[in-house]
Amino acid sequence: MSPARDDLSHIHRPVMVSEVLGHLFEDAAPAPRRLVVDGTVGLGGHALAVLDRSAEASVLGLDRDTESLALARVRLAGHGDRVRLVHASYADLLGVLESHGEDAPWGVLLDLGASSLQFDDPGRGFSFRDPSPDVDMRFDRSGDGPTALDLVNELPEEELARIVHVYGEEPRSRAVARALVRSRPVSDGTRLVEIVRRSAWRTKRHDPATRTFQALRIAVNEEYEHLERGLEAALDAVAPSGRVVVLSFHSGEDRLVKNAFREAARVGRGTRRTKKPERPSEGEVRANPRAGPAKLRAFQKAGTVEENEARG
Repeated sequence: MSPARDDLSHIHRPVMVSEVLGHLFEDAAPAPRRLVVDGTVGLGGHALAVLDRSAEASVLGLDRDTESLALARVRLAGHGDRVRLVHASYADLLGVLESHGEDAPWGVLLDLGASSLQFDDPGRGFSFRDPSPDVDMRFDRSGDGPTALDLVNELPEEELARIVHVYGEEPRSRAVARALVRSRPVSDGTRLVEIVRRSAWRTKRHDPATRTFQALRIAVNEEYEHLERGLEAALDAVAPSGRVVVLSFHSGEDRLVKNAFREAARVGRGTRRTKKPERPSEGEVRANPRAGPAKLRAFQKAGTVEENEARG
């Protein structure tokens, strides 16, 4: 194992790898260069597992985060032309496939939310435990979109309360929004955490800032909008009998995935491989506590492998 690959494995552990691979490859007939799209390639953990699992597989990895892509490129370099990495959102999957001349993928994997690297880098602003001065929270810092601190200081109180309520499921969303607006300008992450902790709902299980920071991250990156578009794109793009596998980490994400798969099954686009979400094993959670909230749902598109081969 190369030093780069080994070091990255210590930075980030991909979640539910065996379950992901099972849904992608179980009952799948062998095929040359079967394409799997990793729509949130991050540091390449799941992509590496796919490539190691099947010598016939190739991976198209997408990510909005250029820093993650650079590290994934190092980690996956040993697989040569079996890997192609693109700076893009999975919401734009259909356009990416067309522009790169790729056929319909056999599988699409979406590992939602922020990565360990993003949470652990204080400069990115994702964590309330080590708050950054500017509280950026953008997945794609190459663009000119607003940061989380911009939203805190510029949005109307009513819209800020809506974001904290809908995306963070914070019971005291109105109180949080009111406190933030009255404290403007909120100068940095430390001040933001102080205000939120004083006004948010308190429980023994979670820091009071948890829900608001989650809500701001989702809003900054328009995660729900990207997820809705991305699920539709994945269901459109995947080949007959192909699979769409999604890992979510909180109830709002999981609800969108559940509803999209249920509706797709209702109208005959395929079948749900998971009627209820699968969860990580106790052993995995002990070894990697960040896996704890994970929920996996999988969908298999209608059609047969033979149809897919005929299309190729």
